Amino acid sequence: MKNAELLSKMTLEEKVALLSGKDFWHLRGNTRLGLPELMITDGPHGLRKQNPDGEKKGLSNSVPTTCFPTAATTACSWDPKLLYRMGEAMAEECLAEKVSVILGPGVNMKRSPLCGRNFEYFSEDPLLAGELAAGLINGIQSKGVGTSIKHFAVNSQEKRRMTIDSVVDERAMREIYLTAFEIAVKKSQPWTVMNSYNKVNGTYASDNGYLQNDILRNEWGFEGIVVTDWGAANDRVLGLKNGNDLEMPSSNGYNDKKICAAVRNGSLDEKYVDLAADRMITLIKNSEAVLGDYTYDKDAHHKLAAEVCSQSVVLLKNEDNILPLKKDAKIAVIGEMARAPRYQGAGSSLINPTKLSDAFDGLIENGFNLLFAPGYNKKKDEINETMIRDAKIVASKADVAVVFIGLTEEYESEGYDRSHLRLPVSHLKLLEEVLSVNENVVVVLSGGSPVEMPFACDVKAILNGYLGGQASGIAIADILAGKVNPSGKLAETYPAALSDTPCFNYYPGTEQTAEHREGIYIGYRYYDSAMKDVLFPFGYGLSYTKFEYSDIKLSADKISDTDTLTVSYKIKNTGDVAGAEVSQIYVSDKESTIFRPVKELRGFSKVYLEAGEEKEVSVELSKRAFAYYNVNIMDWHVESGEFDIMVGASSRDIKLEATVSVTSTVEAEVPDYKETAPCYYIADVQNVPDSAFEAVLGREIPASTLDPTSVITFANSLCDAKYTKWGSRVNALLNTALDAFTDPDDPTTVMVKAMALEIPIRNFITMSAGVFSEEMAEGLIMILNSKSAGRGLGKILKGLIGAIKNIPELLKAI
Repeated sequence: MKNAELLSKMTLEEKVALLSGKDFWHLRGNTRLGLPELMITDGPHGLRKQNPDGEKKGLSNSVPTTCFPTAATTACSWDPKLLYRMGEAMAEECLAEKVSVILGPGVNMKRSPLCGRNFEYFSEDPLLAGELAAGLINGIQSKGVGTSIKHFAVNSQEKRRMTIDSVVDERAMREIYLTAFEIAVKKSQPWTVMNSYNKVNGTYASDNGYLQNDILRNEWGFEGIVVTDWGAANDRVLGLKNGNDLEMPSSNGYNDKKICAAVRNGSLDEKYVDLAADRMITLIKNSEAVLGDYTYDKDAHHKLAAEVCSQSVVLLKNEDNILPLKKDAKIAVIGEMARAPRYQGAGSSLINPTKLSDAFDGLIENGFNLLFAPGYNKKKDEINETMIRDAKIVASKADVAVVFIGLTEEYESEGYDRSHLRLPVSHLKLLEEVLSVNENVVVVLSGGSPVEMPFACDVKAILNGYLGGQASGIAIADILAGKVNPSGKLAETYPAALSDTPCFNYYPGTEQTAEHREGIYIGYRYYDSAMKDVLFPFGYGLSYTKFEYSDIKLSADKISDTDTLTVSYKIKNTGDVAGAEVSQIYVSDKESTIFRPVKELRGFSKVYLEAGEEKEVSVELSKRAFAYYNVNIMDWHVESGEFDIMVGASSRDIKLEATVSVTSTVEAEVPDYKETAPCYYIADVQNVPDSAFEAVLGREIPASTLDPTSVITFANSLCDAKYTKWGSRVNALLNTALDAFTDPDDPTTVMVKAMALEIPIRNFITMSAGVFSEEMAEGLIMILNSKSAGRGLGKILKGLIGAIKNIPELLKAI
């Protein structure tokens, strides 16, 4: 242990005290031994630190900090070096606010475009997500500030996120859902890893020794802290034994007492307390080194936020080279989002920006004379005929109409998922009417996830701004004006329809399980293998110039799986303006015993080229580029044979190809599912039979529905009790109250409603700062199980005095 001497001076209670928060945002120290308290705050694309001087509480009150573009946006830069610089800036703001660890980045896979939190995640591809996360983490930690990569693991939905069991086969878990974490851990050693709320194959992530110890620490060599997501601790003693070091937020001593009792009664070896406390002391010491007084340049960070956004915006269509806009053209700017931009998501990542730019002002600063009409009310998805009429008049007077539309705030948030891919009806109606009077229409799209685009064939250009942060207005305006050449490429596929998505029939699952029957076939791995038409493919993005690929070379035409293969090729800018091109290297196993996607991303490079300039690009491929995860040997394995090396401008625009023969140095039986699960060999995974899923899962499929006769426990949520007499009444009462409380146009209240009935009852105790006691929770359980409801009510009433007494502590904690 690194801190054995210090640990020897500590009592059991002092060591255990380090293993849970002091409150919502602080870690305990030890004054006697000179260990300071630390502050940790939300991220992941900026700092959300609670404002201690503010009148409000919760998500709506935080100190002003730079709101950088969200991960869904920055992923489209395909530029880890750019994210490193963004990370440095975020760390400078953490230092100025005396924050030791920022909670992010998020690298969960975009299994479905419906996930309400997709704007916080990078990609549907684990390699891209992992490399970008490593860049951001290294940038932040280079300044002495820690990170918390999240949410570990297999968390791709908000629905029932706190209790759902993610049922996934070992190979898919390794190849798809864990790889981004693995890359980031090995390349950047984040100071902390944050658990997800959900179960993974039957065990809560915070209790899961296979994930936290066997894989994360023993296989990947993780050296830091494993921290629960806020309220994700299930069985604190079991979790500690299985590698979970830190519970957040404070449970007001509730779980600390359980740990101490377990040590004293012999059910928990004190060595587990010592291991976790040793790691916590190391974290405190690492953070202590940079505690002090710091400042940062707000204007410089705003400028950097604009640069990050401008390198991430994706040009999806540019018919007749209508973009960049001509300075002498009459330009109509239409849509409220041009002046009131949607620039970030909602939930725990909500940033209070230091300043906010908009595209309308940005275009004026670029020298354009503009006409403007709002066209819709962003806060109400209602068609306003008067506003649309005014917009049509403005559009009819212009040479080009630039229409700003997208997903408004209430569509995407932590806490709930979308149910469709449609844009607001008021936005679509506005666009339809503008097209009726002007054929030269440019759409500027905002939103954190893919949407349907029924207008794609009708408009001249589509510029996808995603959620570009506080300086997105500057970035969008500079691209429209031609000051910046767009170079972003999609980090996720835009499907033609929701029904085309691979998990369409399984997402978000049932009240008990989220069955990942599609296995390894998510995103382009599915669409390309199943030959599905898509709206825009993975890796796609246009530029104001053209690029030519040539002269692919491999360092060898035959290698063993222990060798490194160098792929080199040339890219030339054949246009008349400077630009950047993201080239992507895909690998395809030409013939395999086990089912594999038709191609998989194994490398990428972003190169900047002046007009007429040519550069050679080199990318190295190691064993993992050719390997699959072999469940027979529980390791990565290459099946000997020929592999196609493809260099593309997107997953569906392959420019160059070559072939290499790879010989495996490991003899192993290759899993063969041709008879037991043939559907996977043709990527026919939207309706996987039980027998086929069980074949790859390696066990029986767990029950997907709750047994109505089962006993409600602390691990259950209120909605689980809907089958009981009193449980159904409690649910009905709370639903009525929540409906009255919820404003459908306010994402925070929608989030609260979505989560309220899905929170485990144990969290009523651990997250209430003593307001809801264990005895009150026992009383609630008695009522929900419809047994001794009177006694249960008595327990709750008995605890009311203590509850009222502790309310100030709860308010202080948050």
